Amino acid sequence: MNPIYTIRLDGIYLRAYHGCYDLEQQVGNRFRVDMVIRTTLGDLPQSDDVTQAVNYLTVYEIVERTMKRTQRTIEAAASNIIEAVKAEFPQIIEVECTVAKIAPPLGGKIDKVSVTLIG
Repeated sequence: MNPIYTIRLDGIYLRAYHGCYDLEQQVGNRFRVDMVIRTTLGDLPQSDDVTQAVNYLTVYEIVERTMKRTQRTIEAAASNIIEAVKAEFPQIIEVECTVAKIAPPLGGKIDKVSVTLIG
């Protein structure tokens, strides 16, 4: 049996210059990305070989790099993050990615707007 384990990365805060409005692409927005990664252990518990593990720093770098790309929706950002993380780590079974835009410029007082994709 090959057990599945869960990795959580909560509170990746970034500034990105994209959104639905032209002003957002000029001024930028603050974003928070949270991830739940489900992956197999393989023989990692026995081998203790760090090269077989999902590297948290690499995941962070993927998120940061992906959020720097021009994207108009947080749905696209979440989908692109999932795709990139799964491409880097083939042992990953599923990624749940929440991208939240903090204090979106909607003319009212909203703390954040977010979307969660699972892929």
